[in-house]
Amino acid sequence: MTNDLRTRITDDLKEAMKAKDAARLGTLRLINAAIKDQDIALRVDGKSVGEAEILAILGKMVKQRQESARAYEEGGRLELAERELAEVKVISDFLPAQLSEAQTEAAVDAAITDVGAESIRDMGKVMGVLKGKYTGQMDFGSVGPMVKARLG
Repeated sequence: MTNDLRTRITDDLKEAMKAKDAARLGTLRLINAAIKDQDIALRVDGKSVGEAEILAILGKMVKQRQESARAYEEGGRLELAERELAEVKVISDFLPAQLSEAQTEAAVDAAITDVGAESIRDMGKVMGVLKGKYTGQMDFGSVGPMVKARLG
């Protein structure tokens, strides 16, 4: 399954080269570099980056660019904000569809039931289940407080 996402990224990179789409090409190269950096870091243990890790890398890249775009907008640098948001679009092409708020709430409730969570001490177990099933599909920064509220 890892090869599917890597292959898609590599194929898109080749297409962007052929189409001379400099903006898309640059973003795809950044994605490849981030994945290779993680591969190198894991090589010490004899591991390589899997599908879930690639999705986590892509999610982190999207979040960084959204924060940068917000900062650029606040600073009146709209052209830089637009470039960051264009990169978000390219990166998002490789992420699964985001869950709606209702779907996220249902997933949280299901994870709490699956784990048998009863108190805040079980939050780590619940988050582990959610990250295992929904990496790249939900913002865990906003899910954490939701889980905490249900367990607290």
